[in-house]
Amino acid sequence: MSKEESEIKNQYIYIVQASSETTKCKIGKTNDLDRRLKEYNNMTAPALEEKGFSTKDVLQKAKAVKNDEFYTRYEDVEKELDMYPKSVWKNKVVFCNCDAVDVNNDKRRTSAFALYFLNNFNVLGLKKLICMHYAGKVDLFHQGPKGYIFTKDRYREGKKVFPPNYTGSFDDPLSLKILHENVDIVCTNPPFSRAIDYWKTIVESGKKFLIISNIVSAISTAYIPYFMANKVWVGYSEVDWFLTPKRELTRAAGYWFTNIPIKTRHMSKQLKIMPLKEISEKYKRYDDNKILLVDNCYIPSDYKKTFAVSARPILNGLLEKGYKIVHDKQYDPPVNGKICFKRVLVISQDNVVRYP
Repeated sequence: MSKEESEIKNQYIYIVQASSETTKCKIGKTNDLDRRLKEYNNMTAPALEEKGFSTKDVLQKAKAVKNDEFYTRYEDVEKELDMYPKSVWKNKVVFCNCDAVDVNNDKRRTSAFALYFLNNFNVLGLKKLICMHYAGKVDLFHQGPKGYIFTKDRYREGKKVFPPNYTGSFDDPLSLKILHENVDIVCTNPPFSRAIDYWKTIVESGKKFLIISNIVSAISTAYIPYFMANKVWVGYSEVDWFLTPKRELTRAAGYWFTNIPIKTRHMSKQLKIMPLKEISEKYKRYDDNKILLVDNCYIPSDYKKTFAVSARPILNGLLEKGYKIVHDKQYDPPVNGKICFKRVLVISQDNVVRYP
């Protein structure tokens, strides 16, 4: 391999936003992703077209990166799952279909999801835990190149089986058979680069699920129809930090998504719902299509037309406050002829109309 080929192979595309500069984003290429990530304290997705990239371009780059895997930290799994009543899990079969398990209880060789359910198996009253190990190019959790199925129930210690030609992928025929025939709840952190396929598989299965995905999923065309149909909503918490396979901390903009009922959404307090005239001019404007754009979680309580919001209000529970998404595709607002950051179109449910 030539020097030029080696440099291209190891290039990454990064998209970052500093919390101190919430109106600005940066997108670029680097051969040293860890160094770049340390220079910024948040990540988000800007209007890619402004930088000459499409969403497809970034997705293809993500698929080309050798390290597409980000491990979830145990504390983030525990923080979210502890928010749900134990009755959610009682007598249920939990499926972690992107998670390896070490039968010798080596925490570094076990997914945080699997570890949480193993540690709390009796407390939660689980009926069974099923985990899958993916046999990909990267040796995930140092579990070797063969896909396997790990199963633990109330009466037996966990064990692994290695079905012939089994890949361990969530869309392997055997994995799909288990999903449809043996599972009550799916809980995992699927690869971000395959999130579209994963969401489709899980949502269409009709099973309960609690998963981590990119924070902008709530306003992205591939996922908006699920929110419109009330087949998915956001969980309780954001996930800002992940671990690389080398156990190095890295930032990524993740959030929990689920179809398990949420009783109390504390983040809804961040929504600033008030009459339009009381919202500062700094946080409201109209685009070239005469669509109202509101920022900083301000929501016009008396506005009877469609308006556009970013991902944050959706994550804070706007759809549970009497508002509804009215268009099944992301909205890219033009302002003075320039496309701005993507949003989603919403309206008060008292004034629901469809965006043409």
